[in-house]
Amino acid sequence: MNWIVFGGVALRRCLGLALVGAFLLAGCGRTDPPRDVARDGATTNRGTIALSVLTLTNPFFKQIGDSMAEEARQHGYDVWVTSGDFDVARQHHQVKDFIVKKVVAIVLTPCDSVAIGPAIQEANAAGIPVFTADIACLAPGAKVVTHIATDNYGGGKQAARAIIEALGDTGGKVAVIDHKAIESCLQRVKGFKEMIEKHNATPGQPPIQIVAELPGGAAKEGGFRAAEDLLQAHGDLSAIFSINDPSALGARAAMEKAGRADRIVLVGFDGSPEGRAAVKAGKLYASPTQFPDRIGVETVRAFIRYSKGEALPNEMLIPTALYRKADADKDPTLR
Repeated sequence: MNWIVFGGVALRRCLGLALVGAFLLAGCGRTDPPRDVARDGATTNRGTIALSVLTLTNPFFKQIGDSMAEEARQHGYDVWVTSGDFDVARQHHQVKDFIVKKVVAIVLTPCDSVAIGPAIQEANAAGIPVFTADIACLAPGAKVVTHIATDNYGGGKQAARAIIEALGDTGGKVAVIDHKAIESCLQRVKGFKEMIEKHNATPGQPPIQIVAELPGGAAKEGGFRAAEDLLQAHGDLSAIFSINDPSALGARAAMEKAGRADRIVLVGFDGSPEGRAAVKAGKLYASPTQFPDRIGVETVRAFIRYSKGEALPNEMLIPTALYRKADADKDPTLR
């Protein structure tokens, strides 16, 4: 599903291309030279920043797009948002389209952290700066200006702390529902495992054993299937860590179907609106909260700094905050 965002308004690409053309004819063309802020305070178009996200079915990525569009508008830029829909080949074609349209910058949340490399290299060859947001590129030879993301490694440690806290003096067997194609998910699992290992190495602590790790595709359907397999293989499972809220909610559905929802601690990752509501309802024990609006804003600000010739660090990380039931009970957005 493709979207075009102008001034924070999203249009289906198939219905919005004619409107885009009208904008271009009105003097908002992507290749127009930069123009300053008008005297009355209104900004004029300086070009278009193109964004391709992993999927727009996850509200997290829509928030990144919306916040980027709003921040970019304040600096005189438009944002063009498309969805890779978990398909790196589709995302590669989108990058080709961005290059043809002569966008001023490309922002990617890669559908595959390694396979996205050739697409980024094409943008490099065209002289268009590439930024990654939330999900990093791991492909050698692909040049990215900077990576703006959640501290996923630290968030994984928070998820482990939540499970250690929930299991208390009993310890138990734990499973992980992962998504190895995505760098951010790898970091979450890495942080999770290291914190569990640290716990087990502490004298007097009840042991926690990671007994399985299955792919969930970062989606509800995949989380459901992975959890079904885990529940069948491990009748004494005590907890599950799932690398995002959608796959965690899929796992919850499988737990409810099996009649074991009240006997297994479930921790997600995102702090999405649906995930926070699940924490409040007791369906998730906790979820390390990300701040996608901050990722979107900081990505645009990084581009502005880069366009002014400022050197940027290789990555900019935004810490997570562990969201528990006590936080949900005080959350005004859930009342």
